Parts: sequence; structure tokens; C-alpha cells
Amino acid sequence: MSGIDGDNPLLKDFYFPPFDSMQAHHVRPGVAALLNKLENELAELESSVEPSWPKLVEPLEKLVDRLEVVWGAVNHLKAVKDNPQLRTAIEEIQPEKVKFELKLGQSLPIYNAFKAIKESSSWDTLSEARKRIVESQIKVAVLNGISLEDEKRDQFNKIEQELVKLSEKFEEHVLDATKKFEKLITEKKEIEGLPATALGLGAQTAVSKGHKNATAENGPWVITLDDPSYMSVMQHAKNRDLRKEVYLARLTLASSGELDNMGIIDQILKLRLEKAKLLGYNNYAEVSMATKMATVAKAEELLEKLRAASWDAAVKDMEELKQFSKDQGALEADDLTHWDTTFWSERLRESKYEINEEQLRPYFSFPKVMDGLFNLAKTLFGVAIEAADGLAPVWNNDVKFYCVKDSSGSPIAYFYFDPYSRPSEKRGGAWMDEVVARSRVMSRDGAPARLPVAHMVCNQMPPVGDKPSLMTFEEVETVFHEFGHALQHLLTKEDEGLVAGVRGIEWDAVELPSQFMENWCYHRDTLMSIAKHYETGESLPEDIYSKLLAARTFRAGSYSLRQIRSASLDLELHTKYVPGGSESIYDVDQRISQKTQVIPPLPEDRFLCGFSHIFAGPYAAGYYSYKWAEVLSADAFSAFEDAGLDDIKAVKETGKKFRETILALGGGKAPLDVFVEFRGREPSPESLLRHNGLLAVSV
Repeated sequence: MSGIDGDNPLLKDFYFPPFDSMQAHHVRPGVAALLNKLENELAELESSVEPSWPKLVEPLEKLVDRLEVVWGAVNHLKAVKDNPQLRTAIEEIQPEKVKFELKLGQSLPIYNAFKAIKESSSWDTLSEARKRIVESQIKVAVLNGISLEDEKRDQFNKIEQELVKLSEKFEEHVLDATKKFEKLITEKKEIEGLPATALGLGAQTAVSKGHKNATAENGPWVITLDDPSYMSVMQHAKNRDLRKEVYLARLTLASSGELDNMGIIDQILKLRLEKAKLLGYNNYAEVSMATKMATVAKAEELLEKLRAASWDAAVKDMEELKQFSKDQGALEADDLTHWDTTFWSERLRESKYEINEEQLRPYFSFPKVMDGLFNLAKTLFGVAIEAADGLAPVWNNDVKFYCVKDSSGSPIAYFYFDPYSRPSEKRGGAWMDEVVARSRVMSRDGAPARLPVAHMVCNQMPPVGDKPSLMTFEEVETVFHEFGHALQHLLTKEDEGLVAGVRGIEWDAVELPSQFMENWCYHRDTLMSIAKHYETGESLPEDIYSKLLAARTFRAGSYSLRQIRSASLDLELHTKYVPGGSESIYDVDQRISQKTQVIPPLPEDRFLCGFSHIFAGPYAAGYYSYKWAEVLSADAFSAFEDAGLDDIKAVKETGKKFRETILALGGGKAPLDVFVEFRGREPSPESLLRHNGLLAVSV
């Protein structure tokens, strides 16, 4: 074993993970050896622990940190470079890792030491960040089952192990089902309407599947369920049968055969409810809310307020769409259904605002978008972002690596960016995750603190042929969104590692900076700085900018309802749903959809089987967070509107304040207090409704 250890990159003392040399065969021995070492460290800590920072929190942070960094690197590799060997390795070692985390989370000596700090006479002298660490550790220990008697604790631990396994399986089924669908098209008339970028992608995919002579012009083309391919069919394919086939494939993803997620969902919901009952809660949503800003009642109240404000607008959207398609002579006008709305919405938008997503793509080339985004970060937050490719190992040649520097030119953070879609090995969607957090305790070489490192991952249109990646406006918004998350992790000034960056922030506040950054996509100077034609360098014509701005609230009611459906369904399944009762999960979805979908849902709708956010991600009974944080982010952006978006001095001053509060304080201060410190008052939903053009119909 020691020979393997010596060569195992996971066991080296690294700052940037060895993504270029990590292999599946390193995972099991590497993580096992690390867990063994940490078991000894935990035993040592438990025997010597005292209720003080140097004797409790610092050794604990070191212990937790190493596991988070190593496991984070392994898990990240699975998300971006999945393969059967890696899956097997993770599946084999994961129970050991969960077992260790439960042992640590249920450690009485550590728990009692934290309680002793809370009850000590020196409590009032602790900084706010330190108080939040102590309170959080006590709360999380209780949620980890620390107070349970032996038999109940064993049951709790079994549930935790099973839930981790089920979530992994769920995500693997989604990836495999997505990968499995390939539609080969040989006749050009079948894909009439598809723009050149989509034809190029389809041919490029066909080449990768062995059709060596495929060309954008003559095919053959391969359509997949990956976003860039799927969306181009739904928005542009005139062939209604093709739209229907692709739509239903995505709608029923992972809902049949060996990849069916239905049984997994039922198991997950049943176990989450059991876990909640063991901890003394009525349902799993209450467990989830124990570490959030909201309560179940407040989340439901906000969703209903936004639903009511969106419904009439969504009904109007649908009527307008029906009338428009009828005027265009569409045969399906009287029978518009789910696989028609995206296509006709796109045509209506083109007609109403004379904007065509595809004609915009040449103005949004990936290198120019990133330049503009980094210039914005410099203006608002006074930081310079520079390419640092080669400084850290990467997992794919398309991955970019950047260094963030402060105004004096000193590095303060680093991040990776993996921008393009790779359906054969990379999971869909977009996300930001930490590699390491800022930390005083984990600093090296006499530095005051270890600098934070993050990942940003997107799934946008890859470069086709010799063209750069040409992005849709929505893909631009996604990059801004993920960059907002990254900024909160990277620009933190908090040195307590357990609450630095995005750590320790209540989950329903984490979307604040990400959604805040999206607003800048509509800011004239920002947009004009990124929207340069990739061949000629000319700026986006002024009239197109005006139309983009006007189109911002296009179908806002419909888009709002779509998120509210997901959020309401999530809450319903984690509060009132009875696993194994008279209603199935699909019955619940149908019931919720009656109030949140203007076109009634299809009986075969299996959206839930692909709802990774809540069954394989951290959003269980928390999907409402997108709406909760949108209220905060819209209100935060309105501070810039109040200051004057054209007044560069005022924008910089407000940006500095945003950086010093929302981006700097991390989990070291309660998010509501952080917001009030920035805005001068508590948040109000008015800005969100105004931005979405829904204020007139709000309640």
C-alpha cells in the first residue's frame, strides 16, 4: 500500500489539485489513507480538546479542510470528466467517507466544547464571525443526530448512508439518460429552421459519433438532449414532430427502464421524512429551514405572492402566442402545446422586438464576453483578473485559469473556468464550487491567509470549426450569474475559514450576488463593452440594445411561473406529501401544475425524474431560494439605480460598498444584517416585480 501512497497525487501536499494526474485508481487508496489519518487526528482532538479557539476550532478546521479539498477534487472530476471506473471508485469509498463525517458530526467531546464556549463568560468578547461558527456548529451537530440514543442514532446513520447513495444514483441516471438519446438526421428538410450554429454543432457531434464526413451544410446531424442542441431544436425547428420527439425525450428523462428515477425519488422522500421525524421535526422542509433565513410559512407566502403577480401576465402571454401563431397561419394555432410554446415565443419575440437570438451570437464571442465581464469587475470592485493558464493543472484543454489581483497588484484569489458543453462526460447545467476557502489557519509560508480558489462551470456552445464560442444572450447571463457566485467566494475578507467566502451563508441568500450580476447584462455600457462582432469588431447597433432592453420583460409572467412551479413542488413534496400514500409524486406535480402552468401538464410529464437540484443537489426544500434571493438581488441592484447608473463615480462608490459588505463578509455575519448594512434598510420585493414588469398586476 505504501508504494501506492507514495505516488498517489491525492496524498501530496497540494494547493491546486492535481487534476492532470488524478486517476480513478487513486481514489480508493488515496481517500482510505486520508480517512485513516483523519481518524487518528479526530481521536487525538477528542482526547485533548478544550473550549478555546486554538484547542478546538483550529485543529477542527484543519481536519475538515483536508477532507473537503480532496473529496471536492474527486467529486469535481466526476462532474466534469465522468467515467465508469471513477464512478465505481467513488461508490466503493463513499460509505467510509460518510461514516467518518457522521462520527465527526456526532462527536460529543467537540459538541460539549462548543457548548462550553457558548456558555462561558468570554462569549461576549468573541467576534460576530466566531459567534456564528460556534452557534452553527451546535445547530449542525443536533441536525447530525448528536442528541439521539444509540438505536435511533444507528438508524439515522443508515439513512444518511442510503441518501448519499441514492443521490449519486439519481445524478448518474440523469447523465446516462441524457447521453443515451441521439437523434441522427440525414434529411435537411427535417431540420429546417435550425440556424447555422446549431447545424455546425449537430455535424460536429455527428463526426464525434463516427460519421466522419458530416458537414454543417449537408449533414448528417446528431441532435442530443444537451442544452445547446436541445434549445436550438425547441426554439427554431419548424418540424413539429421533431420538436415533439425531442421535448418528450427530455420531459421523460430518466423515467423508464434501468435508468428510472421514480423509485429512487420515493426512497429519498421516505428517508428524508424518517430522518426529520428522528430529529423531532414534522417534515423534512423544517429540517432544511433550520439553517436558512426563511421558514416554511414565509417561503410559501413569498411564492404565492409572486405566483399571483405572475398568473394573469402568463395567461396574457399565452393568449398573445395563440393569436400570433394563428396570424402566421400555423396549423397548430388552436392546439398550441408544450413543444410549440418555445418555438412560437421565439418567433413572436423576433416579430415584436426584431431580435433574433442567432443574429446576436456573433456579437457575443466568448473571449470578448470575458473581457467585458472582467472590466466590469474592475470598475465595480477594483480588482484585476488576469489569465494564468499553466499555473495550475487542469482536467481538459478548454479549461481557463485566472488570477484575481487587488488594486496594488497582489494576488488575492484564483479560479478555473470550464465553459463548454461535453455531453459524453460532463453533467449539464452551470455551477460554481469552492476548491479551497480563504483561511488564516490554513495559510502557508508565513502568509496572513490562504487565498481562496473556485471553479466556474458552464455548458455553453463550444467553438465550432475555427470560430470562437458564439454565445446566446442567455448563455452570457449564465456566465455573469456563476461569476457572481465566484466573486463572493473569491473577494471575501473573512479569515475564519469555516465562514469565509460562500461557507456558512444561509442557503437562501447564496443566490444574491449571482442574480445581482445578471442585471449588468442589461446595463448599456457593460453590454456595449462585451457585444463586439467577432469578425469586424463593430459594436452592437444601438437599436438592437434598445430592443434587448424592451424584450427583458417579454413573457416574464411565464418564466416566473416556471420557477414557482419547481419551488412549490419542492416544498409540497417535503412538507405534505406522504410517501406510499394515495397520491404519487406525479399526482402532486399535476396538482401543483394546475396553479402554475397555463397549459395543463401532460399526463406523461416526468419532470421530477430529472430534477437534480433537489434530489442530487443541495436544494431540497430550498429551491424557493432562487426567488427569495431574487428579491434581495433586485433590491441590491436598485441601490445602483438609485445612485445613478450613468454616474461612474456613484457606481464605483456603490460597488465598493457592495464589495465591503455582500462580497466581503461571507458567512461571518447574518445575511439580513449584511443586506441592511449595504442597503440601509430591509429588502422589499418591489424592485423584483418592477424589473420583471409585473408590478402593475401584483397583489
